Amino acid sequence: MIPFNKPPYTGNEEKYVLESIKSSKISGDGEFTKRCHKWFEEKLNCKKVLLTTSCTHALEMAAILLDIKEGDEVIMPSYTFVSTANAFVLRGAKIVFVDIKPDTMNIDETKIEQAITSKTKVIVPVHYAGVACEMDTIMDIAKRYNLFVVEDAAQGMMSTYKGKALGTIGHLGAYSFHETKNYTSAGEGGLLLVNDDKFVQRAEIIREKGTNRSLFFRGMVDKYSWVDLGSSYLMNDVSAAYLWGNLEKADEINQNRLNTWQKYYDGLKILEKRGIIQLPKISEECIHNAHMFYLKVKDLEERTKLLEYLKENGILAVFHYIPLHSAPAGLKFGEFNGEDKFTTNESERLIRLPVWYKIPIEDINIIIKFIYNFYK
Repeated sequence: MIPFNKPPYTGNEEKYVLESIKSSKISGDGEFTKRCHKWFEEKLNCKKVLLTTSCTHALEMAAILLDIKEGDEVIMPSYTFVSTANAFVLRGAKIVFVDIKPDTMNIDETKIEQAITSKTKVIVPVHYAGVACEMDTIMDIAKRYNLFVVEDAAQGMMSTYKGKALGTIGHLGAYSFHETKNYTSAGEGGLLLVNDDKFVQRAEIIREKGTNRSLFFRGMVDKYSWVDLGSSYLMNDVSAAYLWGNLEKADEINQNRLNTWQKYYDGLKILEKRGIIQLPKISEECIHNAHMFYLKVKDLEERTKLLEYLKENGILAVFHYIPLHSAPAGLKFGEFNGEDKFTTNESERLIRLPVWYKIPIEDINIIIKFIYNFYK
């Protein structure tokens, strides 16, 4: 079986994990956490980053930072993971879903303005497959309506929009280091990106169970105490040590995945020219990170048959999200604004192919061959 994913492993992860264990500082904000924080802030040109236990928790921190409360409305695409919505639902918000664009599967920025009401507080663009949303338009809308923007860049590390790293354009951003992502912290993990100075100190407090413990350790207060809402959102330093092993070779991992993506694209483009499938579209203003390679087939029936055919031949390809607005919780906690012209239809056509760091070229060729065989 050719698996869908393998977590990235560069060779130094075990050494760093052992160093962390031997340091006797294995809880949050240890030496490896500090190394990672410095790397991200310099690499991304970001004001403040904070490693978290997951991207879900980074989004939950964002919701707390923005004082989301019952009755507030948050606009986002329906084609996303449940955490994008859950983070705000937990604070009492109503989710307002809008349609996506079929070329990128990202939120349709032209549908956002009509969904804004007096209760709207946040826009959450999701950078699907590490390909940027139209952030200039989204930030302009947010500015005109005095709204916050939280970038769900779970899949977007190493991707850029007009030269800016995804996650650094909105007021807040979030990355994921789940084992399915381009970089991982021993299977789970996340990062909160704070791009507005006014949120920096409170973000540290929320992450530290609502205490000013971080200020205490920097000598800014003589004792620390409970001062705000919060929870235990810190990544442990052993996980940060594993992540550091990935970050040391971040550019190498990125280029290797881009090569894989291009190999798929070049190998399948004949089928697209024949009108049999559709391949991903990358705009000129975006540099992507090859987080995934997907193709679109004619309809749900054809997708089901192709997935079964690939599995029968030892290839694990998968579909992706079921649109949130059609899920039981989506119906309970949100509503779809406007027409669902593309979200459902496009989601039923999409297939993700195996992509991971150092996937053998032979495996890619086998996958391409069987896709051609299916259509013969």
